[in-house]
Amino acid sequence: MPEGIRPYFESAPLASFFLGVSSGFPYAMIGATLTTRLSQDGLDKQSITAFSLAFLVYNLKFLWAWVVDGVKLPILGRLGQRVSWLILAGVLVIAAVANLALVDPSASLLQTAYAAVLVGFAGATFDIVIDAYRIEILEPRQLGVGSGMVQYGWRIGSVAAGALALVLAARVGWEIAYLACAAFAFPAMLTGLLFGEPARHREPKQRRAFGEALQAVYGPFTEFFLRQGAFLVLLFILLHKIGDTLGQLTLRLLLDDMGYSNDEIAIYDVGFGFWAYLIGIFIGGVLYAQMGMKRSVLLSLILMAISNASFAVLAAAGHSNWGLAGAITFENIASGIGGVVVIAYFSALCDLRFTASQYALISAAASVVGRILTGTTAGTLVEAFGYVNFYWFTTVIAFPGIILFWLMMRAGLIDASVGSAGKVGEGDARRDEPQDGG
Repeated sequence: MPEGIRPYFESAPLASFFLGVSSGFPYAMIGATLTTRLSQDGLDKQSITAFSLAFLVYNLKFLWAWVVDGVKLPILGRLGQRVSWLILAGVLVIAAVANLALVDPSASLLQTAYAAVLVGFAGATFDIVIDAYRIEILEPRQLGVGSGMVQYGWRIGSVAAGALALVLAARVGWEIAYLACAAFAFPAMLTGLLFGEPARHREPKQRRAFGEALQAVYGPFTEFFLRQGAFLVLLFILLHKIGDTLGQLTLRLLLDDMGYSNDEIAIYDVGFGFWAYLIGIFIGGVLYAQMGMKRSVLLSLILMAISNASFAVLAAAGHSNWGLAGAITFENIASGIGGVVVIAYFSALCDLRFTASQYALISAAASVVGRILTGTTAGTLVEAFGYVNFYWFTTVIAFPGIILFWLMMRAGLIDASVGSAGKVGEGDARRDEPQDGG
């Protein structure tokens, strides 16, 4: 088997794929699937869009992630800290989706809203455990490939669950459709039972006094911020995707204003984009293994900035199907590569005693600033600059993140900030030379 492909067939990356399948489906249940259900039940657009608030729960998961690290479950706890929480969170997701299946939106919109938020909370908790389990079963040399596999699983799980819900709803109703989709929680739960407790998991010290118990809450954060260069790393986490997020938020507006038909958008943005993203994920895993963490992350940041520039060129050139195909393909390949290597880097930042808490904080920080800033400024900037200058602007504002990462590399701060997840086990995320599959 070719050296670049071999790591994808190792047990831990394969397990990461099935974890991703289960991680993606709750998001689909309160996303487009719920929007379609509410629309078919005759709700107005204002009420339907208000349900997007259920997604905010995912950005707040760091507030209770410490429980997953620090609280040992009775009875189930004998399976291990990670496996027991994986089973409990899976059961919570199944119960929450079943509850959403049984509410009637036309009878009680409030009850439906509560049910959607409950799915968001259960899904976010499932994500906390899945992320921690994934990081701890992967050796440092596997973090790139494992990050790619979990994204493959997430995409397939969310798309498959959404499609299954639509097909079943048209034949047997939404209640049965949602109940059937609850089965997507089982791949992660079975993976935990079959794979067992991660060998790299490290228990926090026993907490007997109140002060020691309180440390379970602030300990993960103080451990991170006591590292050399931690505040610069946090600044990079907050800023690195602002340009990319701004550009993607307004892409459909650009295509509409350039006169692309729905069929053209479906073919090039959805069709080309989907497969290009999957290809990018694979390339990202190979680059991480061959170039090392630091150089692959730096390359991905540059590619994502250039991908924004490609839309500035498209906007200046005017309507062109070949131009759109090229820009969409390049952008999604760059995003796929970046998603893999950047997530691998964020995973390597975790301390194995606080994996759940620290990764939940990092992943929330990586998205919350972009969501707030881009959601409030993107439309205004397009109107002020026009599309060509706007996309050049999104290219320019990507470079502070690139420069910051390069400076941290030169100063040795990237290596200094890596946690035990990137150092303990086979391989070392701080190494730049290629790492083989064995």
